[in-house]
Amino acid sequence: MEQGSAREDTWLSYAAPAPSVVPRSVRVPEQARGEHTHSEPSAPRTVQRHSVRGQILDALRAALVDGELAPGQVYSAPALGARFGVSATPVREAMQQLAIEGAVEVVPNRGFRVSERGPRELAELAEVRALIEVPVMLRLARTVPAGRWTALRPLAEATVAAAAVGDRASYAESDRAFHRAVLTLSGNEQLVQVADDLHRRSQWPLVSNPATRRADLLADAVEHTALLDALISQNLGVVQSLVREHFTGAEG
Repeated sequence: MEQGSAREDTWLSYAAPAPSVVPRSVRVPEQARGEHTHSEPSAPRTVQRHSVRGQILDALRAALVDGELAPGQVYSAPALGARFGVSATPVREAMQQLAIEGAVEVVPNRGFRVSERGPRELAELAEVRALIEVPVMLRLARTVPAGRWTALRPLAEATVAAAAVGDRASYAESDRAFHRAVLTLSGNEQLVQVADDLHRRSQWPLVSNPATRRADLLADAVEHTALLDALISQNLGVVQSLVREHFTGAEG
């Protein structure tokens, strides 16, 4: 339940989760794939030089979630760099990181192909996430005081706000931020890192269903707020039901 083709003249708006420098928008036109086009190229967007690689990595991740980087398509670093207004080097470095994460694969002498994923992989990721997160959340439900859960309310509300406007990239960031905050209460940093990596991978679109519907985002976001309400009231029965449903629904 957590969470494509690149289109000509499609703009991807990206809002970074950190309060540092934020790229305004990223355009991924047809020519970014290295394909021939007869249309005139627009003026490149300029990315500020502070943490260029990090900004581009975040923007590319947002493009993956939004389906602007389409499964199965090959994108060249020089063409994408031209769209960002930077050299190919930081784009290539960001793509290499995405290759390590499994989001793309290297195509020698051409660029990077966006990985194609099917429902089975998504179901497997949901199963592994459930094996890791469900027992931890249930344990925390019994041990963490209500005040600690109340402090997470803004994070849950952020997922609802992003879902309400259908902003898939912002929703993906706020969704992971909420789950990270919950798991951080366990005090196990390794668990948080592993779970966050699995969560990120589960948000990439399927080749057969690239765009997550706004209604699905809202349903997922509402579960976050309902879970917090149950945790604050220490209703363990409702907590267990919501947590298991959260991950079971992610398989669909």
